[in-house]
Amino acid sequence: MPLICLVRHGQASVSARDYDLLSSLGRAQASVVGQELARRGLRDPHLVSGTLARQRDTARIAAEAAGFEGPIHQDARWNEYDHLALLGRYAPSSSKERSVQDLLDHALAAWMQDPESAAGGTWTAFAEGARAALAELPAALGRGRDAVVFTSAGLLAALCGALLSLPPEGVVALNRVAVNASTTTLVVGGSGTTLLTFNEHAYFTGARRHMLTYR
Repeated sequence: MPLICLVRHGQASVSARDYDLLSSLGRAQASVVGQELARRGLRDPHLVSGTLARQRDTARIAAEAAGFEGPIHQDARWNEYDHLALLGRYAPSSSKERSVQDLLDHALAAWMQDPESAAGGTWTAFAEGARAALAELPAALGRGRDAVVFTSAGLLAALCGALLSLPPEGVVALNRVAVNASTTTLVVGGSGTTLLTFNEHAYFTGARRHMLTYR
């Protein structure tokens, strides 16, 4: 049965002008997750990434570290939502004493309940695009081949939430704990796609514990 490894991008440049660039730590995280993917012995992996710079660069660095030689296909349906636009639209007015993560949790929950288009579209359209992209992957794999997709926390939360039939607050909780360069594994079988693991990051423990980041 094909395996699909969903990899969250490495740490972005939170304090820089261009958030979409990987930080130096993010590039190191991408290399480590590439080594982990190589250790797993994936079968002729089909590589896909979103079109955001942090996703594409994570894919490139990880593929080099893993020794994967195939092309990296790009699909904008794996792109993250615009978190700055969400914060601008949904952040509560009394937000001075709240952390950015708390504000993002609030904004994401509000967006999920809003039927009107915001921040580039509705939550429903965002989640449906992710599910459609995932549904198309098995056809590209055939028999005896696996896939690796380099994406973002919002996509991981949307897909895992759908696979587990979670309510909105469960999806927000998954989004909150997604680790940079973590790996989520799905298996494709006769009954459909099943979640095996979420947010694996044991390779950022022990001597690499300093590499563990969430944002």
